[in-house]
Amino acid sequence: MSKPRLKKELQRLTKEQLVEQILDLYEKNKAVKEFYDFYLNPKNETALAEKYKKIIRKEFNVEHPERGGEKFSVAKRAISDFRSLQPSPEALADVMLYLPESACELTYCYGDYSEQFYDSTYNNYKAALAFMQKHGLLEQFKLRAEQCVRWASPCGYGFASEIADLYYEYYNESP
Repeated sequence: MSKPRLKKELQRLTKEQLVEQILDLYEKNKAVKEFYDFYLNPKNETALAEKYKKIIRKEFNVEHPERGGEKFSVAKRAISDFRSLQPSPEALADVMLYLPESACELTYCYGDYSEQFYDSTYNNYKAALAFMQKHGLLEQFKLRAEQCVRWASPCGYGFASEIADLYYEYYNESP
């Protein structure tokens, strides 16, 4: 169904019917519940960001790597789900940067991973830096972005230099 058609159908409902539909959605759909919980109480943004960071940390489990799934798709889905709640740019940047941070820390602690792992980490690091630049948040996250460079430094496949190059490009510093 298209949005205009849905809008037309919803306009036919009374206010009470609309409220009942929203309450029904709220009760039956976890994503709708989370959206309205955040919408009505945005003060919980930090706690909500931590929830999504835990999902990412579970995938890139530095403490117990044998328990981590190392699935970028799961971590990226967490970021996407958090983004859909329309958090502040600061909170979203925090969660976005957490993915490459966790991946870089994991490879720093446990040795080389696959080229595909490094490519995905690089792409997520680049996306986080671009987002932070767009929203004027680079300085706020500089130390964490720099930590990714340190964690990547002993890694192979050219990963260390690619991460460093990205950092220097966004922070306009020379190595």
